[in-house]
Amino acid sequence: MSAKFAQQKYGRWETRMRSTARDPKYHPVLILWPNNNASPNCAEIDYAEGNSDSTMMKFFLHYACSGADHQAAMSTPVDSNQWHNYAVEWTPSGITGYVDGVKTFTDTTPAHQPSVGMHQTLQLDWFPDGSATKPSQMQVDWVRVYK
Repeated sequence: MSAKFAQQKYGRWETRMRSTARDPKYHPVLILWPNNNASPNCAEIDYAEGNSDSTMMKFFLHYACSGADHQAAMSTPVDSNQWHNYAVEWTPSGITGYVDGVKTFTDTTPAHQPSVGMHQTLQLDWFPDGSATKPSQMQVDWVRVYK
């Protein structure tokens, strides 16, 4: 599943989401992805990414295509089976992430900022391993985008 919202450079993206008990192969993720799928530094902002641990949500800022220093990350304890509001604010001075209005991530390093416009996608990523997959859900109540 993927949906695109607001192709722009800078702004604020917010999503109210929950992801009920899920198969470990399914990861709910809210992403800012480069417009036209192209970025010279492989920019990507995952402002809510879950995995099989439904008690933790992660924030990733990818700012390089490879190497040991290619991303910044932060984990936030949250029961992702419950409704929560996730947000990312991108300004010329940095990127900030929020869960339920509480700042959980900040990066103000100029070299880490995307150099291209981005758009939001909502995804329930699937990482198959050959075993049977249990039903999983990612529910979205609303999405807001501000310039």
